[in-house]
Amino acid sequence: MTTPYFVRIGILLTILVTLNAAIHAQCTQKISDLPAAPELLGFHLGMTKDDVKSKVPQTVFPRADPFGVSKTTINPYFDTTIDKARFENVRSISLDLLDDRLTSLWIGFDEGFKVQATDEFVKLISQSLKIPNTWSAARGRALQLKCADFQLVVSTIAGGPSLRVVDLNAEDVIAARRQAKEEREAGNEVAPADESEIVGDKQAKVYYLTSCPTAREILESNKVIFKNSEEAEKAGFKLAKVCR
Repeated sequence: MTTPYFVRIGILLTILVTLNAAIHAQCTQKISDLPAAPELLGFHLGMTKDDVKSKVPQTVFPRADPFGVSKTTINPYFDTTIDKARFENVRSISLDLLDDRLTSLWIGFDEGFKVQATDEFVKLISQSLKIPNTWSAARGRALQLKCADFQLVVSTIAGGPSLRVVDLNAEDVIAARRQAKEEREAGNEVAPADESEIVGDKQAKVYYLTSCPTAREILESNKVIFKNSEEAEKAGFKLAKVCR
């Protein structure tokens, strides 16, 4: 039985509407699109150390690690030198910087913040940052939203809501640097003794490992260098007994 034409059109329109809704539900915003929402307290990804210190002069930045990352925490809730009026209901702020630029911002609010329930906080953040309210579950009862080049995570800490905004491209850079370091270290591992440079004595037809003290006693006229023990033995040399 052939499906009537108007039914096929209806099905097609339903599919198109569903696809359109799914597309608009995705977060396609970029870091550069994020507005200066009050919940971000004037911080934004990409700001420099000097930008941070101009906002909070008490901020102390430790030396960056081998990957270019430095982390610091601002505690308006506990630090009496910080003007709490500027950070009302803010317990602490954690900053991660890569190459001296802010790549991760975590803000923990206290139990006096204007909204406490996670769903209400997510709704507030979605409206303030002009992003779709299509968050998904994350570990530890947190909610997350992944956008074009950043990710947000909302959770409850010590009775108050918290928000983390992280630069995904920066995370990739850090991961690549860690991998490169591991590869360098793997390449620099000391070769097994039998694969170290080999010194042969042409007159005695024996070879020594460079770690063997006797190798230094070979006359220069009798000395021959091999890449490894296999090459030496192919040339007819035997491992000296003093090196075994």
